[in-house]
Amino acid sequence: MKKYLQLLAARLPAGRYRHSLGVADTAAGLAVKNGIDPEQARLAGLLHDYARDLPPEQLLDLAGTAGLITCDLERRLPVLLHGPVGALLLERELGITDKAILQAVARHTVGAPAMTPLDKIIYLADVIEPGRQFAGVNALRKIAATDLEAALLKAFEASIIYILDKEQPLHPATVEARNYILLARGGY
Repeated sequence: MKKYLQLLAARLPAGRYRHSLGVADTAAGLAVKNGIDPEQARLAGLLHDYARDLPPEQLLDLAGTAGLITCDLERRLPVLLHGPVGALLLERELGITDKAILQAVARHTVGAPAMTPLDKIIYLADVIEPGRQFAGVNALRKIAATDLEAALLKAFEASIIYILDKEQPLHPATVEARNYILLARGGY
C-alpha cells in the first residue's frame, strides 16, 4: 500500500490525492460493514481516480485503442472514461490483476447494472467520502451505514438530478444501473 501512496502523491494534484485517501478509508469502512475484504476495498478506493487527470485526448486514445468506449457521450465527455481507462492502466502500469478491483475502478464513474458489492462500495465511497460537501450528503452517509443498495440508489438519483439540473445528457449506464436496482427490489 505504501508504494501506491507514494505513487499517487506524485501523480495526483493535492486535492485529488486527499480525495483518494478519503475514498480509501470510506471504502474500507463500508467493506467491514458489508462483509467485504476491507483491504481490497481500500486499495480500489485509493486507486479509483488513477486516470482522472489525464488529458481528454489521452483518455480518448487509450479508451479507443482498448475498445472501452461504449457510447457517443463518452467521446463528447472523455472524463467519463477515466474509470475504465484507470482500470486499464492499473493493470498495465502497476500490474494489478485483481479483476474485482479493476472492475470496481472501471465502474465507479457512471455505475452499471448488476454491480458487485465492491463495485457499489467504491461508487458510494467516491460520493460520500468526508471531503464531499453537497446538499443531502449527510443523509446519504447515514443510509450507506445501514443499507448499501438503498444508498447506491439514492446516489444514482442524486447524480441524475444534478446532471438534469445542469441540462447535460445522462450516461445510459447510470440510468440502467438505477433501473436495475429498482427492478431487483421489486414493486414493478
